Amino acid sequence: MGSPYKTFAVQSFGCKVNFADTSFISQKLIKFGLSNVNDSEIADIYILNTCSVTENADKKASKYIKMIHSKAPQSRIIVTGCYAQLKPELIRDIDGVDLVIGMENKLDIEKYILNYDENIFRNNIKSTKKFNITYSLSERTRSFIKVQDGCNYSCTYCTIPNARGISRSDSIRETIKKIKSIVKTGIKEIVLSGINVGDFGINNENLYKLLLEIEKIDDLKRYRISSIEPNLLSDEIIELLSNSSKALPHLHIPLQSGSDKILKDMKRRYKSKNYRDLIYKIKKMIPNICIGVDVIVGFPSETMEDFMKTYDFLDELDISYLHVFSYSERDNTEAEKIKKKIKSSDIKFRRTLLQKLSKQKNKKYINQNINSVQSVLFENHENGYSHGLTENYIRVYVKSDNKYKNKIKRVKLIKDEGHIIGQFYE
Repeated sequence: MGSPYKTFAVQSFGCKVNFADTSFISQKLIKFGLSNVNDSEIADIYILNTCSVTENADKKASKYIKMIHSKAPQSRIIVTGCYAQLKPELIRDIDGVDLVIGMENKLDIEKYILNYDENIFRNNIKSTKKFNITYSLSERTRSFIKVQDGCNYSCTYCTIPNARGISRSDSIRETIKKIKSIVKTGIKEIVLSGINVGDFGINNENLYKLLLEIEKIDDLKRYRISSIEPNLLSDEIIELLSNSSKALPHLHIPLQSGSDKILKDMKRRYKSKNYRDLIYKIKKMIPNICIGVDVIVGFPSETMEDFMKTYDFLDELDISYLHVFSYSERDNTEAEKIKKKIKSSDIKFRRTLLQKLSKQKNKKYINQNINSVQSVLFENHENGYSHGLTENYIRVYVKSDNKYKNKIKRVKLIKDEGHIIGQFYE
């Protein structure tokens, strides 16, 4: 290929969509003739696929760039992803960065490696209709497949539509073809991923119709939906999940706030009652399901009363865990214009309370599953134990030989020792 570069290393930040994209980039670079090296080696090229969902995500990427440049000052550093799309000049000016590639160009990154004339390749992503199905193969037991990208919503706190563009996906036919090719590699489980995965579909297709076709793939053992907006989780999808032998009882459903006033200020597309009714319906139809919830604390207009409504709302819900985010002001969002700001100490206090609640919820959920028998897909073997995930998203450790990776076995959950111990159940 006439390139002075022989090796590369990649680092993915943020969501599962980024993880799938990063894996796809790695696969392309290997085909391009480069070798992927691990952390203990110095690579000729470092590629960072960044996130920008919060200010902390930006700082994390910047810190990593500086660390890589200090470790390998002669190596070429290429930065892509959401942060690169939103603030390319800022990233370009970080010492050590050689090339910044925007979202529309990042999956063709091999075309830009040898370009020394320009240091930024970035198009306006807002109107792009370009979509590539990407997927991960690095775990070798399950694969995250990006079936949808972008978002048509206008949540007032969120900058992701500015970074990733409008909602888009491929046809069911092409998506199924890709899933079948992944399954042929020996993958037992796929995770359907997207920025707004419930918005999947073109030409009158939708997520429900995609799931119906996935159910027909004989060699696929199991699949999950990574995260889905509550207003897009239809009755027909819930019913399909409840009757399926392949769809796993695990859903991650963003809430963001239990206060209707804050939900309105955020421009979310539901009220707290809609969300509560949805959770009740799901738990009634799929009693053993794991339900994770996203929530934001410290939104500019959130009073302590609003926060307590959120706390009480979540306390009453039969859910399994929380992902708690501190509000982070993002450029070019409606929430940025709200003059009132919540003190960082108050945000930290509220976040701590919800994190404690999450631990309580998760402990209760785990205890409910002790003595149950579950199907576990084993992912790895460490210190005499094989470990993997149950259908309903509990990590279990079983004392065993190193021969169960990528195998699905029946396991009885025995006890909680900080991690869940199980034993094979014949």
